Amino acid sequence: AKLQTLLDDEIDIGIVGVPFDLGVTNRPGARHGPAQVREHSLRTNGPIHHRTRFNPWEHWNIVDCGDLPFESLYSLDAGIAEIEAYYHRLCDHTVAPISVGGDHSITYPILKALGRDEPVGLVHIDAHCDTMGEYAGSKFHHGGPFRMAAVDGVLDPERTIQIGIRGPAEVVWAFSYDSGMRVVHIEEFHELGIDAVIEEIHRVCGDGPTYISFDVDGIDPAFTPGTGTPEVGGLTPLEGQMLVRACADLNLVGGDVVEVAPPFDPTGVTALVGANLLWEILCVLATSKLNQR
Repeated sequence: AKLQTLLDDEIDIGIVGVPFDLGVTNRPGARHGPAQVREHSLRTNGPIHHRTRFNPWEHWNIVDCGDLPFESLYSLDAGIAEIEAYYHRLCDHTVAPISVGGDHSITYPILKALGRDEPVGLVHIDAHCDTMGEYAGSKFHHGGPFRMAAVDGVLDPERTIQIGIRGPAEVVWAFSYDSGMRVVHIEEFHELGIDAVIEEIHRVCGDGPTYISFDVDGIDPAFTPGTGTPEVGGLTPLEGQMLVRACADLNLVGGDVVEVAPPFDPTGVTALVGANLLWEILCVLATSKLNQR
């Protein structure tokens, strides 16, 4: 009922918290991410971007839709289905969603809705490719959303770029290479330089509909310790911000920031980084929608 009331107000961009971490394979806690990211967002974001001088609220009706109201608190499969149904309703009303997780399993059902008419491309910033197969008896987990989305035909793997990849899970990312995804390991990121990686983003994604998914473990845990699967040697927050800012001229349809797990960061700095990345995604999505008018 609350969502329908919001949709009746003709939302252009909806910010949605998805407090869900039943898909984690390591440390839970990301279900608390939306609340803390929202708390930091109230203090750090907007209304004008300091670099671009852009004010997204001047152009669009942007609404915080609150947290997705789960009915199934203990079932991973049921929770994934609830997320998908919620985002189908947003798509039915042409709402462009920006989401705050939650673990990375939430991105699969979001893409199921956004890619239902045409597969989307992806700018994926993360320490992990998240293209693993079934794990511990479940196909729904935070290590495999993009494999499932590609197999289901809602994600175009040849228009997918994954940036910041590192760590010992490399052996389970074969699907990324086999399906044609562009994988930029953290070493290649530094060898190429950020400008060349930005060129790769545009080359890979082209002018088709594109989604941004930012896992905070793509950032080095010196800056984002509060996450379920931290990997040392990652991006700096500024590098993450610059990568997102470079996406403003893509054909963006939505984005998310995931894997903020406040229980592992008493300082709150992980949520602070997450809130600022969310702000960057909001600004580039709003700019992209303006360019598509």
